[in-house]
Amino acid sequence: MVQPVTLFAWAIPAWDSESPVDHTWVTSYDNRIHAYPTITEVVGDHQFFWYCWGSFHAVGGTPVNKSGALGQQAGDLAVAQCLVRPNLDSRTTSLARGTIYHYGVDGVCHQLANQVLYASGGGGSTPLTVHNARGYPLSSFIYGTYGLQQTAWSAKIASCTAQQLVAGPGRPEGLTMARDEPVPEPDEFEKRAVALLAGDPAKLGRLLQLRAEVQQFAARAWPGHGQPSALALNARNQDLIDEAARLLGPDTFRQLFGADPAAKVNLVDSHIALSAGEIPPPKLR
Repeated sequence: MVQPVTLFAWAIPAWDSESPVDHTWVTSYDNRIHAYPTITEVVGDHQFFWYCWGSFHAVGGTPVNKSGALGQQAGDLAVAQCLVRPNLDSRTTSLARGTIYHYGVDGVCHQLANQVLYASGGGGSTPLTVHNARGYPLSSFIYGTYGLQQTAWSAKIASCTAQQLVAGPGRPEGLTMARDEPVPEPDEFEKRAVALLAGDPAKLGRLLQLRAEVQQFAARAWPGHGQPSALALNARNQDLIDEAARLLGPDTFRQLFGADPAAKVNLVDSHIALSAGEIPPPKLR
């Protein structure tokens, strides 16, 4: 039985003031009207807050978005709760991580917020995403819309809804309704790239091939044991983004990614990564 709810997506500036990235999260209430100061008060009022690999925030707000509101859409509360458990810190509770099991490896806050918001896709409507957040084109270039754990994500959807989805071959992001021969649909990043580069099919093809290689590389297991450091993940991500900048050129890169190609991009918060169990970098002596 559908349990109707309105899901609200929010943003605040990310941890690094030099990085053009927002942190995102989801609530069942409009914090412009009810700015609960603590998670205890949220729970006490029978409301829901999805941490999305971050801390509790009473309100949102960024330099370009005063309220931090990224959108709202009707959804199914039971599905949202099944996909990602609310009112629990993702850093300490595995059920609050969806299938972004390893922060910075499988995805970041953008992908986890989108997993919650997938519950707003009932009745044939397109699910809300946090695509208006700063840095989203960059994170979705590497991690996709819903993260790199595509097999686990499709299984999670199947267990939480009546939909049977499959991961499209060669396009990790493309999830479609199960059928004899699934045809993966382009995700948000690919649609954005197609719209921008429609007049240059050769460059578009090279970009999408680069992206496929980026996601395949990002999905590889890291050597050793434990979570890689934020320093290592951010360096890896920066190299991949720099490669896209070299391919596209500065003007096209700015149009596609909404960021300057010379900007330092840290998609992974070092404090969150440490609390999630990363292996810290060695200390200099």
